[in-house]
Amino acid sequence: MKFSHSFLAALMLSVVVASAETVFQTVEYRVGDTTCEGVFVTDSLLMNRGPAVLIAHQWKGLSDYERKRAEMLVELGYRVFCADVYGKGVRADNPQDASKLAGRYKEDRALLRERINAALATLKEQPGVSTNRIAAIGYCFGGTTVLELARSGAELRGVVSFHGGLGTPTPEDAGKIRCKVLALHGADDPFVPDAEVAAFAEEMRAAKVDWQLVEYGNAVHSFTDWNAGTDNSRGAAYNLLADLRSWEAMKTFFVELFK
Repeated sequence: MKFSHSFLAALMLSVVVASAETVFQTVEYRVGDTTCEGVFVTDSLLMNRGPAVLIAHQWKGLSDYERKRAEMLVELGYRVFCADVYGKGVRADNPQDASKLAGRYKEDRALLRERINAALATLKEQPGVSTNRIAAIGYCFGGTTVLELARSGAELRGVVSFHGGLGTPTPEDAGKIRCKVLALHGADDPFVPDAEVAAFAEEMRAAKVDWQLVEYGNAVHSFTDWNAGTDNSRGAAYNLLADLRSWEAMKTFFVELFK
């Protein structure tokens, strides 16, 4: 029996796809006296070195949400490391505790920068990672975190903040930024007031950073979090259009960073 070339090609492709597997590997790393526990996520078929993405978690700590986003990034061909800012086993399961945890690092930006820079260094140690082709993204508290990573002068291609806090106690540190910045913001976010958005724009402009700010209409805080409900009156809610549009904006940004 003879088979066409197209049939054989399709058959070979199906075998490759069927054998691909997303691999999640827990990675412990130390930051001073604290043990952190991140997750390195990759595709079992990725052999050559390639670009990588660091994910900074939202205010409750590293969760299934970040793991899912990591899986989505792996499907795009990236290696991914989910950072653990809080430390091994330190997680919140309610808003009150999450606020206390995130508040500690918002008040101590030096500690926040130390934790996220350690995660970046750990990512660079992982197999298959091109150490000069790395971006960082973050959600809510994680958005604030990756902006502080950039302000610390970290060596990476770019950072993306999804509905993160844009303010900083040291706006002059924007002069240290060596990467491109993309801030994806809900236009109706009550937790990041217009004055904070304007101050961020002025901070970036004064430091001559290569920056972008995209605002999504009818979107409030947490617009990418499918666990946040859909009631905008609460100030934090999922918005399907803003989620899809911001993900596409990130993908386009990555093409620019890694071309």
